[in-house]
Amino acid sequence: MNRVLIIIGLFVVAVGVISFRSDAMSAAFAGKAKTEIPRKERYCPVNPSAEERAAMENDFQAKKAERKAVGIAANVTGGVIPVYFHVVTASDGTTGDIRDSQIGRQIQVLNNAYGQWGWSFQLVSTTRTPNDDWFNNCYGSGESPMKQALHQGTASTLNIYSCSPSDGILGFSTFPSGYNSKPLLDGIVVLYSSLPGGSEDPYNLGDTATHEIGHWMGLYHTFQGGCSASGDLVDDTPAERSPAFGCPVGRDSCSGKKYTGLDPIYNFMDYTDDACMNQFTAGQDSRMDDQYTAYRFGN
Repeated sequence: MNRVLIIIGLFVVAVGVISFRSDAMSAAFAGKAKTEIPRKERYCPVNPSAEERAAMENDFQAKKAERKAVGIAANVTGGVIPVYFHVVTASDGTTGDIRDSQIGRQIQVLNNAYGQWGWSFQLVSTTRTPNDDWFNNCYGSGESPMKQALHQGTASTLNIYSCSPSDGILGFSTFPSGYNSKPLLDGIVVLYSSLPGGSEDPYNLGDTATHEIGHWMGLYHTFQGGCSASGDLVDDTPAERSPAFGCPVGRDSCSGKKYTGLDPIYNFMDYTDDACMNQFTAGQDSRMDDQYTAYRFGN
């Protein structure tokens, strides 16, 4: 998909050390009108600044130290994650509706992506809620009331909300570190037409949810920090200066002797087309296990 990238704005939201969430619940966006941007390229607003990432990582290290102090050193290395799927439609009950078969296929896509790393997803129930405000403003003023009304389970339970995010957004997610301060806002939000069989080509194979769950499990984008040494804090994802779109085979945006490997365009945490992304790395798996154990396991 070699199309011109139109950047109308980049929204990075900070709401504290533990409760950082890249969504529209920040006061910076309260009451702000949303401009609809055509979804021509993948966009996920979960882009913490260096300062925000440092705050989250400091908290993460403190959590690990707490576990070690009480004799809990081993990580959870997999398990079954219960899923509550919330289909939010326009008030007509038709616009934005998703067939049960699509939801079933979405769960299978997730199991295919995470299964080799020991994680699986099991659908517990599906809700359908007609609400124009929640549907159109799920990235904005409708997010908090939507989630507070529909959220189920605990930190180890995944809530997926489908709706129509504004600003050209395909999906967004909370990080594990945000659960304790705002548990009812935990979960991921995806564009309803990004599910398998949806109309959002080339993002209609279900990997928007795969990508957002990566954040929910504690991963950053592969291009986090650009070509900096720390990047996404995963050793086996090559440094990447900026997001990759389409499927640019051979792209190498961080050149030089200290940068090994081509850009990780096949990684689920990049911005490439669904048909292009197909992998996590062992290092990402280790980080997901570590984050899940610190923030979600047993909670």
